[in-house]
Amino acid sequence: MAVMSSATDTSPAGRTAGSAFVRACRGQSVPHTPVWFMRQAGRSLPEYRALRAGIRMLESCRQPDLVTEITLQPVRRHGVDAAIFFSDIMVPLDAAGVELDIVAGTGPVVAEPVRTLADLDRVRPLDPAAVSYVDAAVRMLTAELLDKPLIGFAGAPFTLASYLVEGGPSRNHTQTKALMYGDPQLWHALLDRLADITLTFLKVQIGAGVSAVQLFDSWVGALSEADYRQYVQPHSRKVLDGLADAGLPRIHFGVGTGLLLPAMAQAGADVVGVDWRTPLDQAAKQVLGHPVQGNLDPAVLFAPWEVVEREVRRVLAEGRAAPGHVFNLGHGVLPETDPTVLTRVVELVHTLSAR
Repeated sequence: MAVMSSATDTSPAGRTAGSAFVRACRGQSVPHTPVWFMRQAGRSLPEYRALRAGIRMLESCRQPDLVTEITLQPVRRHGVDAAIFFSDIMVPLDAAGVELDIVAGTGPVVAEPVRTLADLDRVRPLDPAAVSYVDAAVRMLTAELLDKPLIGFAGAPFTLASYLVEGGPSRNHTQTKALMYGDPQLWHALLDRLADITLTFLKVQIGAGVSAVQLFDSWVGALSEADYRQYVQPHSRKVLDGLADAGLPRIHFGVGTGLLLPAMAQAGADVVGVDWRTPLDQAAKQVLGHPVQGNLDPAVLFAPWEVVEREVRRVLAEGRAAPGHVFNLGHGVLPETDPTVLTRVVELVHTLSAR
């Protein structure tokens, strides 16, 4: 992976190349284990709830000023080592012409599910100009963050497909698997289209200055390893390989993916995100040579502080088995989480891991 020296590269990625987060993603020495939280910008913060009051999710993602402020809120409050761009995995599909809404308390809802070849025509290629607000917000953020990394992200083809085929959130992904098994030609055409959309969306973020990207395959844990390799891995690889020339760390994360970790690493990840179910030392053996990210159970944050501290120590100890470790939760921050506990966790990780 070709990377310019931060001494000569004044781009946002160049300014952040020496940060603890980027160095950990590359398996390099760090002054302390870096920490950020999935969904660190969101409903756990009262300032977020106040700012978002009366503004629908998709609309909030289209306002660069609002995106910038929301993204910066947890950086100011918690002192995390990286910011994550505030957006939603459905934003590029909305911009590509899919009629959808993100319904509070439910999640993404697609007006007309995609289940036939004719339905696929409604999923247009993504024009970068259709997400110009993303470019603008990233540029505003990198100007504010200076040497603190900004992580870009997108949903992976399988997870996007699950929403499109089901029409919304699903527990068993019945319609998704029925299409995958029953019409593999249409399935691969759909995921190929989604891989192109995702790649375009991430390239917009990279062009605007993010320091790393994370590909979320939230629901891929519903598949067996064999099905993952046959029906999903080629399309995730298309996205991740398509970003290789950018020279930025590529993080790949899914939920319930303990058996899929080797295959997800082989899809082109530099860093493998691990949910709370798989100890990091076991994960490190499965993704040999890759740094790992994770993986405190988000529910632990509701326990007494002595339990939180014990579990943070355990995660840090297990993370030492990998060539690099980015401390995170094993999934996103739960809305009811006390934000003061998150701040204490950041301080604890920095103190315990100081080199």
